[in-house]
Amino acid sequence: MSGEIHEECGVFGVYSRNAADVAGMVYLGLYALQHRGQESCGIVVSDNGSFKSHKDLGLISDVFSPGRLDALGSGNIAVGHVRYGTTGASSRANCQPVEVYHMKESLALAHNGNLTNSEALREKLELDGAIFHSTSDTETIAYVITGERLKHSSAPEAINSAMDIIKGAYSLAVMTKDELIAVRDPNGFRPLCYGITKDGCYCVASESCALQAVGATFIRDICPGEIVAFSKKGVTSITDHCGACKKTMCVFEYIYFARPDSVIDGVSVHNARISSGMALAKEHPVEADVVIGVPDSGIDAALGYSMQSKIPYGIGFVKNKYIGRTFILPGQPDRESKVRIKLNPIESTVKGKRVVMVDDSIVRGTTSAIIVRLLREAGAVEVHMRVSAPPFTHPCYYGTDIDSCENLIACHRSVDEIAKIIGVDSLGYLSLNDVDFSGKGDGFCTACFGGGYPTDVPDNQSKFCFENQASGAND
Repeated sequence: MSGEIHEECGVFGVYSRNAADVAGMVYLGLYALQHRGQESCGIVVSDNGSFKSHKDLGLISDVFSPGRLDALGSGNIAVGHVRYGTTGASSRANCQPVEVYHMKESLALAHNGNLTNSEALREKLELDGAIFHSTSDTETIAYVITGERLKHSSAPEAINSAMDIIKGAYSLAVMTKDELIAVRDPNGFRPLCYGITKDGCYCVASESCALQAVGATFIRDICPGEIVAFSKKGVTSITDHCGACKKTMCVFEYIYFARPDSVIDGVSVHNARISSGMALAKEHPVEADVVIGVPDSGIDAALGYSMQSKIPYGIGFVKNKYIGRTFILPGQPDRESKVRIKLNPIESTVKGKRVVMVDDSIVRGTTSAIIVRLLREAGAVEVHMRVSAPPFTHPCYYGTDIDSCENLIACHRSVDEIAKIIGVDSLGYLSLNDVDFSGKGDGFCTACFGGGYPTDVPDNQSKFCFENQASGAND
């Protein structure tokens, strides 16, 4: 909440040997992944190679009425997507899955991540005659795969070749007329897993919580660099890109993005957040009366802080669950009004108390200052903020919507200065040394906390780079 960090995207796919209500299954899976994207959503169904789709701006429940869902009909393969855009504006043209109809092979593609070489690839494709209908990097991926399909005998082989061309973070659910294909980039930046239902339907999901939503049993995570195809041949895997580089899962999957009931690469998200809170209590102890968490992702870390410090845990805020991330107060763009409608402190928990407030991050600091002021108004005599992540000091190029140092308060201010700006009595961040949520020393991408990007990154690539190019072409 205080970090002003937006979610990733979420992908879900279903493969059935026989015609089934695959659209309904994808709908339920996307519902479980709604936290990963609230701008837009879409579902594409294949019935023996005939595609039907519906995509629009809004939440799953708004975009897909029962009638709209029924209109997709039955089929044997379907893919779906919930979006928060990190390349490209929020528009119907940028809704996913992206569909490509081609004489060699038609496909529908849902993407979670962000390419680091999308501008260069798009320029080359356009010079070769490609015509783009959107401003997201997902269409670029689809065109690269289609181009490689001309050289190879199957879609998995084409994707394997395309992985030598596209760079950055990508977890993909790709549907052809007879296959569902799951793809994870060699660094494993974004999560992807699969499971199977009692009826024998294979499901691919960004998080394991979505498998549970459709009654599927988790089988395993897709390995970094792996391509897994589901077809009448069964389950096949291509591992040519596995082990090509060090695994660097985005650390914010555990800190913020994922649902706490998900398990990613064998690690419980809930337990990871508990551990970060316990580490915070060891690093930054303080005398206080109550520990509270900022909903939602700060709650688990607050529990960990309480467990380690022996300071009682209390429910400090009520969150209005009917306010979406896209909520705008009519006639009043003021951030404070928006926060006051979303969060309300529980006075009986904090009044007259020394409060430890745990949150997942601080980006700009403006929202943190408002939340602290709400606690003061509710009667807190002291507010000590603890953050279950290190300070944000560098932009992210792999899908987190932080693309400029200008927006990062920790780039320009010391911890003491930030504490003064947001109005807390003390401030403590999780140290970089404690960012090992696997407990096994597995690699994480922590570039946003200190640079050291695991791949080459563009010199200057903004979220709206393709909108800017389109605008320039029309001048």
